[in-house]
Amino acid sequence: MADQDEEIALPDLADAEVASSLGEPEAAPEEEEVARTAHDLDAVFDVPVNVSAVLGKTHIEVSNLLKLGRGAIVELDRKVGEAIDIYVNDRLVARGEVVVVDDRLGVTMTEIVKGGVA
Repeated sequence: MADQDEEIALPDLADAEVASSLGEPEAAPEEEEVARTAHDLDAVFDVPVNVSAVLGKTHIEVSNLLKLGRGAIVELDRKVGEAIDIYVNDRLVARGEVVVVDDRLGVTMTEIVKGGVA
């Protein structure tokens, strides 16, 4: 038996030449990352989409709807500060919050919903 204190030189298995000589598949060279720009999305910029932000829902009879006037208050099923649903082409895609920007209402997305269905 060989002396146990003796060091044996082992080949570096990360080395491509050694790996190929041992019959192991050679690792694919790393692909260079392609820089993507907004110009790559030109084809989808002109696609129309319908975006809806649902603040809440309610049921109201048509006769009561016709009685509503300017400044009327309609009670919705959501509370102030509760997340609103954001739909794109009738598909739930996100949740968000109502914000005021320069005296106009806006919506900021706070959560992306995966696999949302209307």
